[in-house]
Amino acid sequence: MRFSYSPILAALSRGKLLLLSPVVGLLAGLAAYALYSLIALAGNLIFYHTVSTQLPDFSHHHLGLWVLVIPAAGGLIVGLMGKFGSSKIRGHGIPEAMEAVLFHKSRIAPRVAVLKPISTAIAIGTGGPFGAEGPIIQTGGAIGSLMGQMLHITAAERKVLLACGAAGGMAATFSTPIAAVILAIELLLFEFKPRSFIPISISSAVATFVHIQLVGAGPMFEVPHLHFGGLVQIPFLVVLGLCCGIYAVVFSKALYWVEDQFEKLPFDPMWWPAIGGIGLGLVALWMPRVLGVGYETISDILNARLGLGLLLAIMVAKALALLFSLGSGTSGGLLAPMFTSGAALGASFALLANHLSPSPGLDPSTFALVAMAAVFGAASRSTLAFVLFAFEITRAYDSILPLLLACSVASALAQVFMKQSIMTEKLARRGLRVNQDYSVDPLHHSTVKEVMDPKPILIPDTMTVEQMAERLSSHDPSFGTRHAFCIVDKNERLVGIITRTDVVEALRREEDATVLEAGSTYPLVTYPDAPLSEALNLMLTHEIGRLPVVSRDDVRQIVGYLGRGDILEARRKHLVEEHHVETGWLPGRRNGKLINSSAPAS
Repeated sequence: MRFSYSPILAALSRGKLLLLSPVVGLLAGLAAYALYSLIALAGNLIFYHTVSTQLPDFSHHHLGLWVLVIPAAGGLIVGLMGKFGSSKIRGHGIPEAMEAVLFHKSRIAPRVAVLKPISTAIAIGTGGPFGAEGPIIQTGGAIGSLMGQMLHITAAERKVLLACGAAGGMAATFSTPIAAVILAIELLLFEFKPRSFIPISISSAVATFVHIQLVGAGPMFEVPHLHFGGLVQIPFLVVLGLCCGIYAVVFSKALYWVEDQFEKLPFDPMWWPAIGGIGLGLVALWMPRVLGVGYETISDILNARLGLGLLLAIMVAKALALLFSLGSGTSGGLLAPMFTSGAALGASFALLANHLSPSPGLDPSTFALVAMAAVFGAASRSTLAFVLFAFEITRAYDSILPLLLACSVASALAQVFMKQSIMTEKLARRGLRVNQDYSVDPLHHSTVKEVMDPKPILIPDTMTVEQMAERLSSHDPSFGTRHAFCIVDKNERLVGIITRTDVVEALRREEDATVLEAGSTYPLVTYPDAPLSEALNLMLTHEIGRLPVVSRDDVRQIVGYLGRGDILEARRKHLVEEHHVETGWLPGRRNGKLINSSAPAS
């Protein structure tokens, strides 16, 4: 008999990933710090003519009308890099990482790892209203992918390394190790397995240590004590969640509408980012706060330092600046600018509610934090990641309950009106389908015993091929439509297996052979308590469609037979559980007819 060594191989694979994951986390953390230093250096040189690696506040510039030229010049440079370097640098980075994972065996070209951070530094350093998180996720993912391409590993292992790099980049940027792990799972892996979860967690932790060592250990945003007013504020949080969901839908659709308009231009795409830069400059003349990453603006909003009029202006201006710029195909991240707009939306909501009715007593800081997470969580369909993200960047534990409520409402509404998320829409337009729902495969928690045939057809090893052919041609009902049959000795112990194809080939050779001579004497086997997924993997690996089921105590004692149809039956049972509506206690209707608890379920 032959046995599967997959558990041993899986253990060796996990050990390899455990050793590589801290290295990827360290490199991703250093890359994140280098990119932010590069962005700060470019911004200080261009806007303030100083040399510094401290991220500047772009809103206090004194460029005057030059603000119309500088973003356009930066856009032109990025356009040239996209034309002559790699088109993969365009956009906010996460869809490209998703595409690499799902459709290119987690392979990212080395030039992308170099050009993406440089193009992002140029775009933001010349005033682009972007965050660096998307490009850093792509760059960190590229580091993991390149390491995986250098080594002799599987595509699945390379996917884990890519996700380790992406999570490491995110964690090192914001000091959010938990959210980075969940984001990698929700946006890149769509699985929750120890094989991937443990290495990603290690990578994220190491990258966060890099952030602590180079930047500091505090939260990214210092905020006042956030307070949630209790049950009386729940309706306001629900309404805020609905507003955030609507905002996420409108912004997502507007972004891709703007992209469509740029694609209609009779110019080479190389010029589009420059045109977007001109649009950004026009918005910046009205609202300088739209320039750059905007962390200072986010901090001001979270600390309730801005009035209602300025908040509304920021919400609109930042969105317009982002639409003009990112819609033109330049390089930059979505998270920070959408955080800015979302925070302005939440704080404005609280101030308006308090103005219209003095009784709510809504805290603008709390509602700003909730909205900034709800908007991006709804747009990206990564709700849990951004609930945790908002908590980690502020360390405000009291925000968890309002975050959970409002983010869930926003995401539910967005899923009704958006078939794709803001991340997957770009891939869908390329004809690439991404399913962001992930669940446990029913084959993982169903065993062979549940679906196997416990009374398999047993063929004595003394039977000749001719006798076997006669039984098959006589349409013996006991044979049914089964393709393979277990061969046993006189004690009914498994000694081989024969298929209908084996019988036909033996007859073609005109050999006077027994079924044991014509069949296989070393069949692969499975066990009653084995998961169906393991049995199916065995079939697929060895390109067979059936397995004898034997006792673990005696591998020659046959206890059943498993075929492809039996595995499909397990899948069918799962579909019934998912879609079959059973009769409940309360009266209702099924197919237009009144039913009640006394009526049997069909």
